Amino acid sequence: MMSLYDQLPILVITLPLLAAPVVAVLPGRGKLPWLFATIASALTFLIAISLACRVMENGTIPYLLGNWEAPYGIVLSIGPLSVLMAIVISGASLAGLFVSLGGMDKEVPPPHQPLLYACWLLVMAGLIGIVTTGDAFNVFVFMEVSSLASYVMVANGPNRQALPASFKYLVTGTFGATFYLIGVGYLYMMTGTLNMADLSARLADVADTMPVLIAGGFLMLGLGMKGALFPMHAWMPNAYQFAPSPVAAFFAACSTKVPLFVMVRVLYEIVGHHLGSYGELLSGMMMTLSVIAFIVGSLIAIYSEDLKRVLGYSSVAQIGYMVLGICLGTSAGLTAASIHMFNHALMKAALFAAVAAVVVRTGSSKIEDLAGIGKKMPLTMLGFALAGLSLIGVPLTAGFISKWYLIKAILEIGPLGIFLTILILLSSLMAVVYIWKVIEVAYFKPTKIEIPDARTEAPVSILIVLWILVLANFWFGIDPEFVLSLARSEAVDVLGVSK
Repeated sequence: MMSLYDQLPILVITLPLLAAPVVAVLPGRGKLPWLFATIASALTFLIAISLACRVMENGTIPYLLGNWEAPYGIVLSIGPLSVLMAIVISGASLAGLFVSLGGMDKEVPPPHQPLLYACWLLVMAGLIGIVTTGDAFNVFVFMEVSSLASYVMVANGPNRQALPASFKYLVTGTFGATFYLIGVGYLYMMTGTLNMADLSARLADVADTMPVLIAGGFLMLGLGMKGALFPMHAWMPNAYQFAPSPVAAFFAACSTKVPLFVMVRVLYEIVGHHLGSYGELLSGMMMTLSVIAFIVGSLIAIYSEDLKRVLGYSSVAQIGYMVLGICLGTSAGLTAASIHMFNHALMKAALFAAVAAVVVRTGSSKIEDLAGIGKKMPLTMLGFALAGLSLIGVPLTAGFISKWYLIKAILEIGPLGIFLTILILLSSLMAVVYIWKVIEVAYFKPTKIEIPDARTEAPVSILIVLWILVLANFWFGIDPEFVLSLARSEAVDVLGVSK
């Protein structure tokens, strides 16, 4: 008889999924919806950590729903990278919820909050479902669960621009999910199965055929749109800018990384080995787009005038780093991409937590309105500056670890690697420019906005989250072994080599 401990792989999805309708019917006044959502997120986070410990000890955890064997039944497959992503998603949800405790009332009317927090839990459940399922069609199902709830959350932003931002997000997300589903349909037509492991085995008999090539193209296009890969990124800066600030903190930490996780599975475990010479062409195209992403994204961030938008285009650049590592097709490249998925979540969640604090006190995220804010909110802006160091990639920060392993992986590919390394360093210098632009305004310009509240520093709940995240950026920059071990284990699992 299976114990509750054995049911953790399914509980990490069903706990927030079942909590969502309960939160939706709670009264809007008071903090009860927030409390239930936070408890559900905290328990999910603890389950994810427990699963990570099991994966580190025993390897990938298979879970058969209804005890139906694959490929006839639905299987959950929780490996090193999927459990790392589950930690990122549930941890980002928990951090965002604590940020919302200090600032949600100023951006979302209390009567709307129960439904917002219900959608919050649905997003978390959907994203965790995507990274844990072993079924290609169920990726689409969970993708739609999380996406539909995400559109509602963005639309609840305090400004009317949130509605067109949400609509743009909806259109792009719908096209992305449709393209992904078309790709899965082609694979099912050729193999008669949707189980990812079975798909990979059966595709060997039809490798390098036109339907498989078409499927690979549709899958990459759909996931590129969902993951905001340049030039399919336009929805993301708008969504981050006009969504409620706590929602932006949650999304920035995890939403675009989940499609990139699926990209890893598609390229390394399903179709990547069955595309023949077209596989190298596809990887080359994706690498080119990723390089353009981290140059153009950083350049636009420099000239953006809204802090949320700056960080949104910064994420476009960071996604470029991840996709570049994924498309190298090597153990070192996959390890670097996996590390950066985790580290970027830490740095971007910290930066958006600081932005949320500023919005709570000033009501604005425009950079020109933040003049002198460093003197009025010293702890908040110090946290922002330190998280900015991680984004730049300064030694002793998590961001440095990410770029170090990415550059090591790139240099393995030969002379091209030297050129790509120069471009990465150039992008890092651009990050110095747009982070310094904010610091300069905050500390060296005369104050423009008077904070009406007698309290000038951020609410305690936001400060606690901000500084936990800032310290985590330095902790994992000094001792990255936990993330490294899971990333290397993933590379061993999918490539059969460790490096």
